[in-house]
Amino acid sequence: MEARQTEAAMANPVRAAERAAPVPCPRPAVKPPPGRPPRPVPPKDDPDQRAVGGPALATDGLVVPPGAPRPPALTATSWLVADLDTGEVLGGCGPHVYGTPASVQKLLLAATVLPKLDPKRTVTVTDEDLAIEPGSSAVGLVRGGRYPVSTLWLGLLLNSGNDAANTLARLGGGDGGVAATVAEMNAQAKRLGANQTHAVTPSGLDGPGQFTSAYDLALIARVCFARPDFRRYALTRSAQMPAQKALKKGGFQFQNENRLIYNYPGALGGKTGFTQLARHSYVGAAERGGRRLVATLLGAEASPLRGWQQGAALLDWGFKVPRGTSVGQLVGPQDDTDTVKDAPAPQARSRQQATVARAGIPGGVSVGAAAAVAVVLAATPLLLLLTQRRRRVRRRRTRRSPAFPLH
Repeated sequence: MEARQTEAAMANPVRAAERAAPVPCPRPAVKPPPGRPPRPVPPKDDPDQRAVGGPALATDGLVVPPGAPRPPALTATSWLVADLDTGEVLGGCGPHVYGTPASVQKLLLAATVLPKLDPKRTVTVTDEDLAIEPGSSAVGLVRGGRYPVSTLWLGLLLNSGNDAANTLARLGGGDGGVAATVAEMNAQAKRLGANQTHAVTPSGLDGPGQFTSAYDLALIARVCFARPDFRRYALTRSAQMPAQKALKKGGFQFQNENRLIYNYPGALGGKTGFTQLARHSYVGAAERGGRRLVATLLGAEASPLRGWQQGAALLDWGFKVPRGTSVGQLVGPQDDTDTVKDAPAPQARSRQQATVARAGIPGGVSVGAAAAVAVVLAATPLLLLLTQRRRRVRRRRTRRSPAFPLH
């Protein structure tokens, strides 16, 4: 019987990983808040997408390396911790489970538009730029006001300004405006391998069919944190909005809402997010001992820990995981021929150790199950090759208020 199970796992490692019973993620004993809207219905799961980065990531439950410390108990419905430099995934909870992004989607806007705009350029704000959902976060741009692009980025990343998001998206889209930028954001997501991400709004304000995953957010964050300008903006504690003398509007100071940069040693910055539908989302990164980690989470509640505090708890956990230990890999960006580039291969030791962990969790794994998992992991390179081949074929075919403001 075990031989037949092992043979089946070798034939289809993704299906084998899916059949494994998910390990429950540690969660605090708290009830969801009353009146929380139901989650939107996500797209149908694609087994290929659930296994991007390695078959061990194709789980709705917990995946951590054997012997790793127990992760923190969080209200987030899904999360992931990865190394920004090596791309190693240290662990996660439902890494490929669809979630609603809220304002962490602004990172995709930054990854798409930052390279296109001169930060010294001065632009004029229009009525269209200020057309945002009532009650949602705004940095305070005024119609007819003239602002440097660099100030718009600060307004976007520090204050989660949806007015800044609209302005930057309009500028980045050229004649096509915001719609062109949203389309480019989706194209950028696919190029990065973030195939579970679909943007409808540039700001992350809710829109029908708008989804992402904790894994995809790590791919997007990795691109952002590779840019010195993004790191500089994300670590800025406060900024000055220039006065608009012609409009008789005074200037003012605004602050960075990401409390991680004030309270976590080695913080590199990140992004907060909240809507009633998405709940709290968060992306945060930090450096310790020459090691740079990023934590992403979706669907969290603010009690007993706020979003940034849950991110900080994940970072603390990640820094305790030994170097070179992983459960998967962040894929690299793809070019027009669908070639994966710049994605460091995990060390052989890391591949062997990638498993749905039982470390620090009641129960254990039988010898037969452990052997089957080992076979699944050994098949990772073949799986990734087949996945890329399927994508190439598909591409050839297609070628022919609340307590928290919405942000």
